[in-house]
Amino acid sequence: MIDHTGFCVSDFARSKAFYSATLAAIGFKLLLEFPDAVTQRGDVAGFGEPPKPEFWIHSGTPNQPRVHIAFRVTSKKLVDDFHAAGIMAGGSDNGAPGIRAHYHPNYYGAFVLDPDGHNVEAVFHGDA
Repeated sequence: MIDHTGFCVSDFARSKAFYSATLAAIGFKLLLEFPDAVTQRGDVAGFGEPPKPEFWIHSGTPNQPRVHIAFRVTSKKLVDDFHAAGIMAGGSDNGAPGIRAHYHPNYYGAFVLDPDGHNVEAVFHGDA
């Protein structure tokens, strides 16, 4: 089981604002932040459900190729909310909310490209 993950972003402030708004739609909050003065490797921010961050961004050269990350959520509504929040926060649509039956009959997901082009997804695997 994965405990946490993350990737580099080119504009830390812009990406922190994007992820703060987008991930709030699925219940994640900015939980920890450390400046370069502490890490000696760039600014970092950790998001998740309290008390522990599960997803981190850090300033630097964005990963090549760009990363795909999917956040599992508990309803189709959260997928819809995530997609809308991501677009409102400056992301680009990379797949509107809907069934992706080629994965499995109940796969309901939505995709947004973050400011660096990372493919960020919310997915619900239930049938409600």
